[in-house]
Amino acid sequence: MGFPVVEAEAMPDLAAGSHSIAFGDFRRGYLVVDRAGLRTLRDPYSAKPYVLFYTTKRVGGGVQDFDAIKLLRFAA
Repeated sequence: MGFPVVEAEAMPDLAAGSHSIAFGDFRRGYLVVDRAGLRTLRDPYSAKPYVLFYTTKRVGGGVQDFDAIKLLRFAA
Protein backbone atom coordinates (compact mmCIF):
# COMPACT_ATOMS: atom_id res chain seq x y z
CA MET A 1 0.00 0.00 0.00
CA GLY A 2 3.05 2.27 -0.23
CA PHE A 3 3.76 2.66 3.49
CA PRO A 4 7.20 1.74 4.85
CA VAL A 5 7.31 -1.16 7.31
CA VAL A 6 9.76 -1.26 10.22
CA GLU A 7 10.13 -4.13 12.67
CA ALA A 8 10.87 -3.07 16.26
CA GLU A 9 12.12 -5.71 18.70
CA ALA A 10 10.90 -3.64 21.67
CA MET A 11 7.21 -4.04 20.74
CA PRO A 12 5.29 -6.72 22.68
CA ASP A 13 4.46 -10.09 21.12
CA LEU A 14 1.03 -10.70 19.59
CA ALA A 15 -1.38 -11.61 22.38
CA ALA A 16 -4.92 -10.83 23.44
CA GLY A 17 -5.19 -7.23 24.64
CA SER A 18 -1.66 -6.25 23.56
CA HIS A 19 -0.72 -3.16 21.53
CA SER A 20 1.68 -4.89 19.15
CA ILE A 21 1.32 -2.75 16.01
CA ALA A 22 1.77 1.02 15.72
CA PHE A 23 0.67 2.79 12.53
CA GLY A 24 1.02 6.42 11.59
CA ASP A 25 3.22 9.33 10.65
CA PHE A 26 5.97 9.23 13.29
CA ARG A 27 7.70 12.36 11.98
CA ARG A 28 4.57 14.36 12.71
CA GLY A 29 3.52 12.47 15.84
CA TYR A 30 6.78 12.17 17.79
CA LEU A 31 9.28 14.92 18.60
CA VAL A 32 12.93 14.20 19.40
CA VAL A 33 14.70 16.95 21.36
CA ASP A 34 18.47 17.06 21.02
CA ARG A 35 20.22 19.65 23.16
CA ALA A 36 23.26 21.27 21.62
CA GLY A 37 26.67 20.48 23.04
CA LEU A 38 28.40 17.79 25.04
CA ARG A 39 29.42 17.88 28.67
CA THR A 40 32.80 16.39 29.59
CA LEU A 41 33.96 15.60 33.13
CA ARG A 42 37.68 14.99 33.75
CA ASP A 43 38.41 12.49 36.55
CA PRO A 44 42.12 12.33 37.43
CA TYR A 45 41.56 10.47 40.75
CA SER A 46 39.75 7.16 40.08
CA ALA A 47 42.29 5.21 37.99
CA LYS A 48 45.76 6.48 38.84
CA PRO A 49 48.04 7.05 36.85
CA TYR A 50 45.40 7.35 34.09
CA VAL A 51 42.89 10.13 33.60
CA LEU A 52 39.27 9.14 32.87
CA PHE A 53 36.86 11.28 30.86
CA TYR A 54 33.07 11.00 31.16
CA THR A 55 31.04 12.52 28.34
CA THR A 56 27.27 13.08 28.47
CA LYS A 57 24.74 14.42 26.00
CA ARG A 58 21.13 15.32 26.83
CA VAL A 59 18.41 14.04 24.53
CA GLY A 60 14.72 13.43 25.00
CA GLY A 61 11.45 13.07 23.21
CA GLY A 62 7.74 12.66 23.47
CA VAL A 63 4.49 12.37 21.60
CA GLN A 64 3.64 15.66 19.92
CA ASP A 65 0.43 14.74 18.06
CA PHE A 66 -1.60 11.81 19.42
CA ASP A 67 -3.78 11.77 16.29
CA ALA A 68 -0.80 10.99 14.02
CA ILE A 69 0.02 7.61 15.63
CA LYS A 70 -2.42 4.81 16.40
CA LEU A 71 -1.79 1.59 18.33
CA LEU A 72 -3.73 -1.49 17.24
CA ARG A 73 -5.10 -3.69 20.04
CA PHE A 74 -5.64 -7.42 19.45
CA ALA A 75 -8.77 -9.18 20.64
CA ALA A 76 -8.98 -12.69 22.07
